[in-house]
Amino acid sequence: MGAPDRMDERLRTLSLVEAQRRAEALFAEVEARGLVAPGTGEQEADDRIRDLSHTMFGTARHGRRRLVRSGPHTLLPYEPGLPDRTIGRDDLAVLVLGPVFDAYEVDFCRTLVLGADPVRRRLGDDLASVFAAGRDAFRADPDITGRQLYAEVERRAADAGWVLASRSAGRLVGGAPYEHADGASPEAYIAPENDRPLRRADGAGWRCRWILEVRLTDGKGRFGGLRAQLLDLT
Repeated sequence: MGAPDRMDERLRTLSLVEAQRRAEALFAEVEARGLVAPGTGEQEADDRIRDLSHTMFGTARHGRRRLVRSGPHTLLPYEPGLPDRTIGRDDLAVLVLGPVFDAYEVDFCRTLVLGADPVRRRLGDDLASVFAAGRDAFRADPDITGRQLYAEVERRAADAGWVLASRSAGRLVGGAPYEHADGASPEAYIAPENDRPLRRADGAGWRCRWILEVRLTDGKGRFGGLRAQLLDLT
């Protein structure tokens, strides 16, 4: 595959924005229908979301990862093979909606706060505010590096009383047929090891597009929350 031209970049940008729009619409419908609710198993919620996605968009791919994590499962890596769990009355439930639309995958993650526990409700609110602060920092500095943006997100999380529970705060967007030449490199992440500007071209000549990912925990091993979506495209 040769270096992209302006039309290639425009088509990719439109595809990424449309993929996120559909993920947002899917989340809104999941929330409106109450598909993730106390008393529901995580696997049952997964199946409902996959069925709904297929009905709304004809989506066939979601990968093997569990889409819904609740309670202490919100602290675990998003890998296959997690035991099922029944969602509790005052749980947090993290939804990882990364469906592939038109061959592009966009990470879109939201946290539902179930019940009235004030600490969990505060975490839900702070996920949105810390994410917004990170996005504002990116917009304010055209030369911001991965290291600098990670430090800002980490600082905002600590100021709010939470622990940033990941060594990265996001990554390059990927997906077939487009694959990043930088995919295995520290430069592919919003992380302390990445001292390069986020606004740049990657090794294949594509403009770098980023997911900002804010993963917060209470620091006591009880629960966490996650918010992620495109950083530099809306």
